[in-house]
Amino acid sequence: MHWPRTSFATSSSCASSDRQDLALALLETLVLTLGAGVALFAAAGSLDWPMAWAYLAGFAGIGIAALWTASRELVAERSRLLAGGERDDVALSLAFFFLLYPATWLACGLDRRFGASPALPLPLEIAALALFLSGYALALWAMRVNAFFSTMVRIQRERGHRVIDRGPYRFVRHPGYAGAVVAHLALPLALGSLWGLVPAALGGAGVALRIVGEERTLRGGLAGYAEYAARVRWRLVPGVW
Repeated sequence: MHWPRTSFATSSSCASSDRQDLALALLETLVLTLGAGVALFAAAGSLDWPMAWAYLAGFAGIGIAALWTASRELVAERSRLLAGGERDDVALSLAFFFLLYPATWLACGLDRRFGASPALPLPLEIAALALFLSGYALALWAMRVNAFFSTMVRIQRERGHRVIDRGPYRFVRHPGYAGAVVAHLALPLALGSLWGLVPAALGGAGVALRIVGEERTLRGGLAGYAEYAARVRWRLVPGVW
């Protein structure tokens, strides 16, 4: 039997929770975008940096697209950020986040201020920015088909966690990471910086380390993952690893 008043109250409560989760996710996107701008332009000592403005526009667009792509349940899961993660995974996540984001932004900005890298051709910078966006398009595709695309490595039993083997997961086991690594290795080139590749590459290595730990968790706790891993051989790059 359905009770209209109780159902309405529950629906209203869920809608309010969804709005709060969305508002929090939008705030996180705004803060990260503003942080990127502050780091880049403060380090560069100038606002006269067209490719940085283009990157920020693309970066904000990616954040908004991610909210549109994800289900409300996934938005709620991802808005929890580090909640539910094991201590070692949280530490590793913070390390590679720092390297891929603020450290890369600061390195690129300082490189532009002091001219440490040779000038890169504008077509190369534009192509690298397109590659950055393409990398995140792959990550968004993975998010679209994977309702369990959490920020933390954990078995989401309360959400009915199961193996996802469609979309980009047919080709590699971690397409979200693959897209992010490609994007962040392309970013320094888009911003005209070779020195920015140093923190970006170290951050990519951190992602690879996280994949090793994540696979251990998934094999040990997620039914069917070992069989999936036997079918899809490659973790990150087809034919390589």
